[in-house]
Amino acid sequence: MIKAGDKVPAASFREVKEDAAPEISAEEFFKGKRVALFAVPGAFTSTCSAKHLPSFVNNADALKKKGIDVIACISVNDPAVMRAWGTQAGSNGKVQMLSDGNGDFARAIGAEVDMRKNGMGKRSRRYSMLVDDGVIKQLNLEEPGGYGASSGDTLLGQL
Repeated sequence: MIKAGDKVPAASFREVKEDAAPEISAEEFFKGKRVALFAVPGAFTSTCSAKHLPSFVNNADALKKKGIDVIACISVNDPAVMRAWGTQAGSNGKVQMLSDGNGDFARAIGAEVDMRKNGMGKRSRRYSMLVDDGVIKQLNLEEPGGYGASSGDTLLGQL
């Protein structure tokens, strides 16, 4: 598992845009930026939709005032699902949606979790992190089934 002080691993994901989802390396995405990244086990799932994504949408302005350049949500879902979820949640212009469709980034950072018992396959654990120019400065990893430590409110309070 990655930890504060580590560089983001060599992995890639898709940057979900209105009409495309180009692949981008983690190194390129985080380079020269201060990023608040949070991961959810699945788009449109109950806690993720009711609490986690809204906690970052609602804190977007405050996070940016604290020096965050990009707020990004990543999940082991395909780009179309991430685009639809972001639109439905009103995150456009506030939270950059990222698709880790194959779970490569989740695996590379040590956050992959087997959720087959819930019918979800392999996914990512819930977490938030502050990444400054590719270096992890803060990591808030939830225990399985938990929510709170990785919320937008928590990360905002750590800045």
